[in-house]
Amino acid sequence: MTIKSLGNPYSDKTDLRHGADCGCDGCKASHDGHAHHEKTMSSEEMLERAVESAIVRSVFGHSDIGRRSFMGMLGGTTVAAALASVFPLDQAKAAILDNLGTPEKTDLNIGFVPITCATPIIMAQPMGFYARYGLNAQVIKTAGWAVARDKSLAGEYDASHMLTPMPLAMTLGAGSVATPYIMPAVENINGQAIVLSNEHLDKRDPTQWKGFTFGVPFEYSMHNFLLRYYVAEFGLDPDKDIQIRVVPPPEMVANLRAGNLDGYLSPDPFNQRAVWEGIGFIHTLTKDIWEGHPCCAFAAPLSFATELPNTYGALLKSIIDATQYASNPENRKEISEAIAPTNYLNQPVPVIEQVLTGTYADGLGNVQQVPDRIDFDPFPWHSMGVWILTQMKRWGYIEGDIDYRAVAEQVYLAADAKKVMEDLGYEAPDVTYKSHTIMGKTFDPANPEGYVSSFAIGRG
Repeated sequence: MTIKSLGNPYSDKTDLRHGADCGCDGCKASHDGHAHHEKTMSSEEMLERAVESAIVRSVFGHSDIGRRSFMGMLGGTTVAAALASVFPLDQAKAAILDNLGTPEKTDLNIGFVPITCATPIIMAQPMGFYARYGLNAQVIKTAGWAVARDKSLAGEYDASHMLTPMPLAMTLGAGSVATPYIMPAVENINGQAIVLSNEHLDKRDPTQWKGFTFGVPFEYSMHNFLLRYYVAEFGLDPDKDIQIRVVPPPEMVANLRAGNLDGYLSPDPFNQRAVWEGIGFIHTLTKDIWEGHPCCAFAAPLSFATELPNTYGALLKSIIDATQYASNPENRKEISEAIAPTNYLNQPVPVIEQVLTGTYADGLGNVQQVPDRIDFDPFPWHSMGVWILTQMKRWGYIEGDIDYRAVAEQVYLAADAKKVMEDLGYEAPDVTYKSHTIMGKTFDPANPEGYVSSFAIGRG
């Protein structure tokens, strides 16, 4: 199997992002439709190459165009020698390898729900990101979030694709037995939509939705909290004026077709699948409710990280590296093909491409161009965790006093994400809190209780 992200950083022919003009053997083989067999690399060789690539990318400010131009002018061998004369490359590689250590456990089971939000976790298997860090990880398709939670709690999964509110809720014991969980990386930002049945083409105004039944994938989900926020801003009480049902994502389209739902706020590809099937239209993207909102994440029991620290570190590197690869729009078509098969998303490639590339039919006769309809950024902002907790408090999912910052910082491991991002040569924020704007209203993470009490509609 070709592992494309391990291109030679000193070659002017190789685009380390593997864009359309990349001339590496793996990309040429993909373009030509021929199989390509590379020399098998050991786990240590993979790590050394990853570190070396990260250092070279950093030297050129992560500009692959600049790197390739420079290599073409001077030659890769000359540049490698010059870099080695001023930077202890071998010592740096050795230090990182020693710091990471050999994974205590290499055979891992990682659960995922078949949605595009799970893209980094899924693609990391067929595209070799787990293998790069010495892991034999199997990704296991899971029917829905309750199953994912229960299998994780039971120890059947070493780690899991989860919704960003889930590890917060599980740590607090909301909806399950309280068990400390960690979330060291976000999988995707944006990437959801509100879909309505074609029977409601004349009801684009949310004030007309009184009596509607909507589906969300799980109670402790951004989908539930964003839907509640959205309708409440239009004066509807989500617990009185509409009905919200938990429906596993793969069942959303069938329920819309059967008339059991008037609409849903769901992960993709099921929003786009409703358009593809001709039964629904996209009312709004969730990025238009909150630009850059988190959705899904990589999470695990705290015990996984404490008992298997090297395995945890290798897995986090795999996930963050895959997430950064997915963040490059030039890679999205390749990724769409990798995650489409039956054992992953089981969806037509064109449906996934419309989601990942942001060029899509909206079901209203238009083709939209929204490149960041879904995007990928692994950094778990503590302020996002605080916002989620405020909505759990607002709607009665948690009660009593809560130390918002302490819980967010216990669960969202921003320091781990930052270290791994920088080790891999990616930029990471120097702060973990910032303000967020949701439907024109600013959320200040320094005043969460004031924010909760500022809403006219809620259970608090």
